[in-house]
Amino acid sequence: MTGPADAYFLNQKADISSPGIWEDPEKPKLWLYNLHYFDDLVAEHADARFDWHRVLTDRWIVENKPGHGTGWEPYPTSLRIVNWVKWCLTQGQCDDGLLHSLAIQTRYLSKRLEYHILGNHLLANAKALVFAGAFFDGKEADAWLAKGGKILAREIEAQVLADGGHFELSPMYHLIVLEDLLDCYNLCQTYALPLLLGLEAAIERMLVWSRTLRHPDGEIPFFNDAAFGIAPRPAELDAYAERLGFRMPNEIAEPVVHLCASGYARLQAGEAVLLTDMAPVGPDYLPGHAHADTLSFELSLAGQRVVVNGGTSVYGTGPERHRQRGTSAHSTLVMDDCDSSEVWGGFRVARRARILNVMTAETDGAAVACASHDGYRRLPGRPIHKRTWRLSPGGLEVEDEVRGNGRHKLELMFHLHPDVDVHEEQGMMRLCLPGSDTVIKVLPPAETQASTIESTWQPEFGLAIPSRSLRSSAIANLPVRLVTRLHWQGV
Repeated sequence: MTGPADAYFLNQKADISSPGIWEDPEKPKLWLYNLHYFDDLVAEHADARFDWHRVLTDRWIVENKPGHGTGWEPYPTSLRIVNWVKWCLTQGQCDDGLLHSLAIQTRYLSKRLEYHILGNHLLANAKALVFAGAFFDGKEADAWLAKGGKILAREIEAQVLADGGHFELSPMYHLIVLEDLLDCYNLCQTYALPLLLGLEAAIERMLVWSRTLRHPDGEIPFFNDAAFGIAPRPAELDAYAERLGFRMPNEIAEPVVHLCASGYARLQAGEAVLLTDMAPVGPDYLPGHAHADTLSFELSLAGQRVVVNGGTSVYGTGPERHRQRGTSAHSTLVMDDCDSSEVWGGFRVARRARILNVMTAETDGAAVACASHDGYRRLPGRPIHKRTWRLSPGGLEVEDEVRGNGRHKLELMFHLHPDVDVHEEQGMMRLCLPGSDTVIKVLPPAETQASTIESTWQPEFGLAIPSRSLRSSAIANLPVRLVTRLHWQGV
């Protein structure tokens, strides 16, 4: 909250003094969800806003009839229950009206768990039952605690992969779920409850995964649905885990780390860090947060992001949501203006790319990753795209091979961070990093027509920043091999 009757979510500020704000049709669904979450009750310096929060919680109870509207949907209900419990514990007391409403909300939620959605939604439902069950006394509370604990134990086993990644394969949702599990661990310590089966080991694995798949600037890459400002920052969760007694993973020093179960890899050489997506789009039965970003990558040099994916600034089912999920919004190869996986309907995927022949190695002083995908096999000639990254202290080589038959349109997209200046020169591009003498020379494939185009980078919901992208285009007969070379100086 930015004032007693003002809220700021997803880069959009609004007056929330009217009772109609809870269902305002002019606001995006996700904005309304955030209003109903009550995250500000447990945000930084929340104590200074206690009087605002007390008025707003009282208003919510009066203005949101039980069982009606956005606020009573299971997911926002789950997050609000947890936030209200945390708020009560922090304040040391809550009035009877709020406690009564909290119990009604939990009873309502307990009969409407999101088994039809699964994933992070069901885990959030279970977490809310555990929090309310521990907070309240009595047989009904004990039943909530037992039910939530049983679901959590099962979902931890299903959702946290062997390498520590969250199975929906979004770095943003990974952090959301990691915070959920840390909260549950904290609750167990606070109430002297037995630890949920697998909880501690899952947290340890997730911390390692988070440390591996982050840029030198400390933030997440943009694979699948991912943006800043939704989940806590990785460093904040590291600090939270340390306060709970977890030992932090070491900084990543290995040239190659392959997160085999989730499909991502980290390559490192000198001042360069490359993060690659050699992953499936997500669980076969739950690809809702997937993008058509197979074999995309992000590159940082000297701590500065250089090559990026487009990010996520909007949910829903509109054209911008579809564009942001599409292959062309990611740093990878587009064939015949098609997506490598057929994203549709905002949170759906039809035919999807399958990963083939993954390989990582350290060879001749270079960190190497390689994989293929079959997402374009539905096109004439049944193309297969193979990409190899070779990262050395002085540069990067990206080799794209397309096997198959026929004549096809090929577009290699390398999206640039907005802070990177790009200059076109004869036969090459020159990239200049901000605040340094670092220069990257980009040599596009000789077989292509290279150019820079206007684009946008979406690092947060509700935010699109103008940027530039490198596009190398060709009409070619398959099979074809295209090699893009980047050489840098000044690092």
